[in-house]
Amino acid sequence: MSIEQLTRAVDLLANQVGHWTPARWRDQGDQLHKLVQRFADQAADLTGTPRRDVPRLSDLALPDQLKVVVADLVAASPPHELTAAAADEIAALRRTLT
Repeated sequence: MSIEQLTRAVDLLANQVGHWTPARWRDQGDQLHKLVQRFADQAADLTGTPRRDVPRLSDLALPDQLKVVVADLVAASPPHELTAAAADEIAALRRTLT
């Protein structure tokens, strides 16, 4: 899976949830925040920098946080397997968010 496919998966998820209200998010933000943190950790590992906690600003900020963290991951030149796994995780999350 290519970088373009990964960024497309991010765009699809961000478009799916980007307009949600706080009431719509309810308890669903935890899943996306965990994914954002995992991608941030992967980017840190690839670049040899320390892992840092991604702040939980609000559920409304999660789509933007995902975009930023995935951009960091892409900039770290991830291997094909990691790119494919990341896109698959995003697609799986899109299917569970309602």
